[in-house]
Amino acid sequence: MTPKALAQLARGPLRRKLGRLEEAFTGYFTDHHALLPAKMLARVDGLDTDIIELDATIEEMIAPVASAVARLDEIPGARPVAAAIVVSEIGLDLSRFPTAGHLASWAKFTPQTKESAGKNKGQGSTGHRNRYPAKVLGEAAVGAGRTNTFLGERYQRIARRGKKKAIVAVECSILVAVWHLLGDPEAHFVDLGSDFHERRLNPESKKRAHIHQLEALGYTVTLAPTA
Repeated sequence: MTPKALAQLARGPLRRKLGRLEEAFTGYFTDHHALLPAKMLARVDGLDTDIIELDATIEEMIAPVASAVARLDEIPGARPVAAAIVVSEIGLDLSRFPTAGHLASWAKFTPQTKESAGKNKGQGSTGHRNRYPAKVLGEAAVGAGRTNTFLGERYQRIARRGKKKAIVAVECSILVAVWHLLGDPEAHFVDLGSDFHERRLNPESKKRAHIHQLEALGYTVTLAPTA
């Protein structure tokens, strides 16, 4: 391939530098240089083929639980692969988890309470988790945090106190949704909306909340009705 032909392969802003690219390729791009990218591209093509084959195998393996995986995929931030992993780890028989709280506790997504001599010393860590569901649920929580949904708003609100706390809280909310979706084959995920908490507050509650926030900042609040 000639230097001019190589330069013409440029895309984007590099198109403004075709002359310099042609000059850079002249006399410096030999058959040896071409061999190395060819080997790299062949390796990439091989990996792409492996991924396609593995995806086909996964689809075949999850066929018996495809409907459950599809319903979990409705949760913001979740993906088909993540949903399949959650189903494989939890199973479809949730009779051993009477409530969603039991499932969250089993998955180590609820903080442990520290108590000594009858005194409550606060909450500690959640303990050691099963790394497979923990990883995919963590990725789903971060993904949900970027969406304009109830889970996204929950993540952003709690993230002000720490991103790790926000991830664990959203992971727990996702598990609650998983418990309901797997426990009822007819259930489907319904997003409560990013404005869920605002809609629940009545005008008086909103007024008291704003007054409290202003007083916490050191202001004295006096309200007067508009004309």
